[in-house]
Amino acid sequence: MARLGLRRFPPLMLLLLLGLFLDAAAAAGKGKRTGGDGGGRLRFRRESGTFKVLQVADMHYGDGRSTGCEDVLPEQVPGCSDLSTTAFLYRLLRAEDPDLVVFTGDNIFGADSTDAAKSMDAAIAPAIAMNIPWAAVLGNHDQEGTLSREGVMRHLVGMKNTLSRFNPEGVEIDGYGNYNLEVAGVEGTQVANKSVLNLYFLDSGDHSTVWWIPGYGWIKASQQAWFKQTSLSLQKNYRNEEPRQKEPAPALAYFHIPLPEFRSFTASDFTGVKQESISSPSINSGFFTMMVEAGDVKAAFIGHDHINDFCGKLTGIQLCYAGGLGYHAYGKAGWSRRARVVSMQLEKTVSGEWQGVKSIKTWKRLDDQHLTTIDSEVLWNRGSNGRRRKDHDRS
Repeated sequence: MARLGLRRFPPLMLLLLLGLFLDAAAAAGKGKRTGGDGGGRLRFRRESGTFKVLQVADMHYGDGRSTGCEDVLPEQVPGCSDLSTTAFLYRLLRAEDPDLVVFTGDNIFGADSTDAAKSMDAAIAPAIAMNIPWAAVLGNHDQEGTLSREGVMRHLVGMKNTLSRFNPEGVEIDGYGNYNLEVAGVEGTQVANKSVLNLYFLDSGDHSTVWWIPGYGWIKASQQAWFKQTSLSLQKNYRNEEPRQKEPAPALAYFHIPLPEFRSFTASDFTGVKQESISSPSINSGFFTMMVEAGDVKAAFIGHDHINDFCGKLTGIQLCYAGGLGYHAYGKAGWSRRARVVSMQLEKTVSGEWQGVKSIKTWKRLDDQHLTTIDSEVLWNRGSNGRRRKDHDRS
């Protein structure tokens, strides 16, 4: 299918079109977000009983217009730059209208960024311009420029509309950007003040900090201890506070580098594609086992390997790649850049009141002429037998 025509225009025309995106986005962003309560708290939408997350992986943003594209077709090279990444992100935000955007690392490519703070501002700008809450974690390239890993995270937590946090207060923990967010039920219902969906964000590191262990970083014991304690506390509150619930609220986890368990799948037991090796750490720190034992995480979402975009289920948890979004990131010529959407649906009583989460569904959007939707599937259903169900693709 033909690619979006923006990338075939001359640079000046691309800038003019991007200006129109910015103007329209600013106007669209003036209204109140239906996925929040106006006070900064995330919550499900009253009309539809849904909460939607857009995952953006591996933008690899550099210096904007002067930073060229990687792995695109020859006819796409003229005029293709970081601005093509920005244009795609605007299209996604306008088409999906998410309640939260999650940037899962390598948001900038530090080595090709003259000013890391300015590059990060430009990378995140569409979400800010459209007044959409957002959260971010670090990848393995964000800190390779003018800011340290700590500096990048401190910059992120100071940006407009961010829900990102530096680290939990009063906790000694490895990395930067370990935190959780709670999503409340529909306003005016019995679960309006309960977190019916929990989101965990973790720093999966960059490279091994142990000199005799090669390869990428991993989620450390201190982070897992924090996760375990946070999960136990959230589950206790959900079950014991009125109205009491029998099962824990479902949760999602977001980080950058794949766990070794992502290697567990073959083409027959996942949805999507695997086009490169799984670049996980050389050791297994046990975080997957920790999630299984906690019992609330239903899916984990990552980036890092740009031309993998599959979801596979292992021991009750869906392990999902997003696929790379950025045009300055490596990719595969002719294989569209993409992003992953995850939508949660609440259950409704016979009297019409919204309750807890009933299902979790996902699909991907491609940067082609029609923003094609592919691989729509149900990741989790409350009370289901755990079997996967794939829906027909939408376009």
